[in-house]
Amino acid sequence: MNWITRTVVGAAVGILGALGGANAATYPDKPITLVVPFPPGGGTDIMGRALAEQLGRELKQPVIVVNRSGAAGNIGAASVARANNDGYTLLMTSAPFAIAPAIFPDLSFHPIKDFTAITQISMVPLLVVTRANSPLNSISDLVAAAKQNKESISFATFGVASPPHLTGQKIQELAGIKMLHIPYKGGSEAITELLSGQVSIGILDVISMMPMVKDGQLKALAITGPVRAQALPDVPTLVEAGISYDDVGWFGLFAPAGLSPAITQILNVAVNKILAKPEMQKLIVASGTVPITPSTSPGEWQTLFNENVRAWGASATEALKEDE
Repeated sequence: MNWITRTVVGAAVGILGALGGANAATYPDKPITLVVPFPPGGGTDIMGRALAEQLGRELKQPVIVVNRSGAAGNIGAASVARANNDGYTLLMTSAPFAIAPAIFPDLSFHPIKDFTAITQISMVPLLVVTRANSPLNSISDLVAAAKQNKESISFATFGVASPPHLTGQKIQELAGIKMLHIPYKGGSEAITELLSGQVSIGILDVISMMPMVKDGQLKALAITGPVRAQALPDVPTLVEAGISYDDVGWFGLFAPAGLSPAITQILNVAVNKILAKPEMQKLIVASGTVPITPSTSPGEWQTLFNENVRAWGASATEALKEDE
């Protein structure tokens, strides 16, 4: 490299560095778009709107929620992957995002390569539930019934290779039982069949199931994750119920790949500050989800997310093979 080339390259690096610093110093100086890749009214949308309102106050710029639903969340995620990596387009999403590459081979994005992890919002457990008049009152009852009569127990989920399906697979593997998986197109259809007794149990998200557990329509046998949900303190974790599996879903915040470390840190600090506020803690707990304590740094969240993509992706691939 001659001195002219070195001078040009050095100047370019200096200019880019100065621009990056200036951008971080003034960020944000215009409204931010928060893409929720699911319809309005769902758990991701409710949490995303609460976060957007608080984040707008914290950063002193409006944070506008845009619902871009379709293709199991992939349409909204793809739009963020294509956006400028300047911190003005963010993605609020949930655990199925990590499994998408295993389920959709022609996906236009990769959740690791095309995104920057900002922070984890909360843990989102699944509930193992049954109808109120079911003879099953615990995971022990479930295991005993399944062992007594092979495939006498059926479990409902909202799709093949979905997080509930993977949880059902793990329960079978660790308990040494066989259950019949019945995937539905959505949670509402699964709930209808569960209440009518057409299916033995459901493995579904806590946000949808908790109101029906609270009003006595459903019984919760166990909850996924490392800790009990504060909103359902009497429901044991799967580990407490004898199934050594503590994986749990989540809500998480992402940006397009290549977001500067400085802006990533600004967003991480701002969001984690919001999540620590009593009103957000109350919302998280009331929904049945679990606060993240302590909060996650971008690096910690990226590491956990990468592991989810790897492990859950492998499990999803196996589940798809078994379902063929």
